[in-house]
Amino acid sequence: MSFFSSETFTFIVLPLLIFLARICDVSLGTIRIIFVSRGLKYLAPLIGFIEILIWLVAIGKIMQNLGNIACYFGYAGGFAAGNYIGIIIEEKLAMGTFLIRIITKKDASELINTLNREGYGATSIPGQGKEGQVHIIYTIIRRGDLKHVIEIIKRFNPKAFYSIEDVRFVKEGIFPLRKSWRSIGLQSLLRRFRKDK
Repeated sequence: MSFFSSETFTFIVLPLLIFLARICDVSLGTIRIIFVSRGLKYLAPLIGFIEILIWLVAIGKIMQNLGNIACYFGYAGGFAAGNYIGIIIEEKLAMGTFLIRIITKKDASELINTLNREGYGATSIPGQGKEGQVHIIYTIIRRGDLKHVIEIIKRFNPKAFYSIEDVRFVKEGIFPLRKSWRSIGLQSLLRRFRKDK
């Protein structure tokens, strides 16, 4: 009896392979959705092709082993784990830009100066809130800088109200220089795919 027809392969190895295949295709699906939302029209279809290829292999193995409940658990477990891993990958890629809108009753000049000193552009306008005069500050940042900017806001005014919105496209802006080799490589890769947009 060969290994591929053994119970070990049928009930342990095969479900594990299906589990791993589902992790790969669901994670790729998450990345593909991000690339579609960023307008990477050549990279997204390529990832979609690989994603569906993996899915077809996984579902084909399920269809060949309909009586094997372990394959069902491998398939479902891989889908769940793939969602989790896809979210982690998406956080690590930190692609895109955010608009942060900060509303504070305190004088905003210190916050604006700090943002400018750190390399972020900031636009301030006066406003009127329910409880009187407020300062509204807008800044557009790279997603990877979000944690740092929130730390600046909290250091300036822990009670400041702020909201964060995803920005699809930014033509000009003031951003701090990237220092990490990984982000520089990713930026050049994305720039290459955006040229054909």
